[in-house]
Amino acid sequence: MGNTHNFFALLSRQKYINRWALMRNDREESLAEHSHEVAMIAHALCVIANTRFGRNLDANKAAVIGLYHDASEIITGDMPTPVKYYSEEIRDAYKKVEAVAESKLLMKLPSDMRPEYEEVFRPGDDENEVYMRRLVKAADKMSAYIKTIEEEKSGNTEFKTAKISTEKALTKLEEELPEVKVFMEEFLPPYGKTLDELS
Repeated sequence: MGNTHNFFALLSRQKYINRWALMRNDREESLAEHSHEVAMIAHALCVIANTRFGRNLDANKAAVIGLYHDASEIITGDMPTPVKYYSEEIRDAYKKVEAVAESKLLMKLPSDMRPEYEEVFRPGDDENEVYMRRLVKAADKMSAYIKTIEEEKSGNTEFKTAKISTEKALTKLEEELPEVKVFMEEFLPPYGKTLDELS
């Protein structure tokens, strides 16, 4: 048997990392679920950008970036947002920790495959790439907002403040990223509906 590599086995453990650790959840959300949702929304935002606003973004790459956007948390764990963004020093230090964790993950791949995944983990400076990654970050925020909607619908008031602050952040993003506004207006309202209402 040849060499074995731990990259995918490690990433599969995202299903064991729960998000929103400091809050009471009506239904826990794993990092794997969150990453799937971010990938789906990031893809949609890029499709909106291309079809409605004449951009030329790689929606498939955005989806892949969304799938891997929190992969470093396999090593670092999920740091609560209030802690992560408490100060510039903490935010910058955490970014360095994330970069080290990503490098460790990449080293779990065979060397011939590594460059392909480095493109996912390491942002390029091309204008389309920069814009696409902004949409992935917006998708991440959108996923958090959807979680607050679902928790509120189930009667959990624990997410009330998180919903307000996330909604404010998304409203600000709408000014810079029209794709976010389109998604918020056309695709967000059905979230929280029952299966019968969606059918």
